[in-house]
Amino acid sequence: MLQPRFTTILLFSCFLCCWVLLPMAESAIGVNWGTISSHRLKPSTVVHLLRDNKIQKVKLFEADPDVLKALMGTGIQVMVGIPNEILSLLGSSSLAADFWVRQNVSSYMAKGGADIRYIAVGNEPFLSSYNGQFQNLVMPAITNIQQSLVKANLAGYVKIVVPCNADAYESSGGLPSQGVFRPELTQIMTQLVQFLNTNGSPFVVNIYPFLSLYDNADFPQEYAFFQGTTHSVTDGSNVYTNAFDGNYDTLVAALGKLGYGQMPIVIGEIGWPSDGAVGANITAARVFNQGLVYHIVSNKGTPLRPNAPPMDVYLFGLLDEGAKSTLPGNFERHWGIFSFDGQAKYPLNLGLGNKELRNAKNVQYLPSRWCVANPSGDLTNVVNHMKIACSAADCTTLNYGGSCNGIGEKGNISYAFNSYYQLRMQDSRSCEFDGLGMVTFLDPSIGDCHFLVGVFDKGLNSSTSQTTYQWWVLVLLLILHGAF
Repeated sequence: MLQPRFTTILLFSCFLCCWVLLPMAESAIGVNWGTISSHRLKPSTVVHLLRDNKIQKVKLFEADPDVLKALMGTGIQVMVGIPNEILSLLGSSSLAADFWVRQNVSSYMAKGGADIRYIAVGNEPFLSSYNGQFQNLVMPAITNIQQSLVKANLAGYVKIVVPCNADAYESSGGLPSQGVFRPELTQIMTQLVQFLNTNGSPFVVNIYPFLSLYDNADFPQEYAFFQGTTHSVTDGSNVYTNAFDGNYDTLVAALGKLGYGQMPIVIGEIGWPSDGAVGANITAARVFNQGLVYHIVSNKGTPLRPNAPPMDVYLFGLLDEGAKSTLPGNFERHWGIFSFDGQAKYPLNLGLGNKELRNAKNVQYLPSRWCVANPSGDLTNVVNHMKIACSAADCTTLNYGGSCNGIGEKGNISYAFNSYYQLRMQDSRSCEFDGLGMVTFLDPSIGDCHFLVGVFDKGLNSSTSQTTYQWWVLVLLLILHGAF
């Protein structure tokens, strides 16, 4: 939309003031803390892990009571998420929005509480694969949550954002300067960025060069990293040597075409998986993440935003999540810079003071024993047992491209049996498999294929119960007020 020159200058000046006042002024490398795991560490253990690694920013995908309690008093800045599935409820009922803010934000933000800076309304709600399912639910939910923050006197401190997938925008010929939002999103994006600008919030985007490489056989591999490339992209006077800069500037251009070219941008998710697919391995993950960190902390910016203020970047993710859906690919369970038990997968300098990652302390492991294939057993009918084991436990490393793909037939059977055995907290009955399994005290790990030992996952059930209880209370309130 065209504006008179004086108005444009005035708005731009006000916008710069808002930018300076945003929480992102204290930029740093943060992490996404996902909790979809069959072997979940205690939240207090994870918080100690964050503090030992001097990580001061964390993004959560939902308001987990146990996690938020563990973050209270730590000074760690928190972005708390609202799942897409409840956008409709929050957008249709101000009562529901008030309840959500009171239960998941206000109650944790008293003196010495959690430092909640952002509420992420939805998670990639405009993703093209959703076919518009959540598209019209975002603005009503945002409006109600904002009003609830105002009522709670938190609107000046807690900012609303909407994490968007990079597929929300596109460019002609792959040139960043030609970036535009997808045509069907133009109206909703215009409304969203106007809201963000008015309330001093950044645009949050998730960028995944790995997925560009995974989904496109013709994508030049070296362009996904930060070590230079022979496949650079020339866009006028700008030359792009890595996919991150190209993707970021495509968004900058798309925002510019809506009149908000200087809007602050936060990278809500970015990373590289270490297992589960060809190209997903420890070496590639280390090279990408370390290159990303050095690129960000250099403060060189991108061709369209050279020498821009440091940006917030949330690595995806903190820990592996062995219970996540594998619909996008088996790599979905292997994004963590730490394994499920808080042990660093590889040396990584986050630019936060430590030269390398520090492991989680005082992890409560189950006893050192494993379930493996019985060498004297008749394995003729073992396939069904493996299917049962892998339908419940995580066997993604056994697939093509995985770290356990080459350990042989008996190795595969043992890995599947052990994964199920550890999932069942080493219940002796879970290693029977009609006599085909046996417990061993000798670690059966082979090379890079590690047979896990589970951890005591305390606190998970109480958290889940409390969340369920909260929503039953909400439903009851809505019924009493005639919302249903």
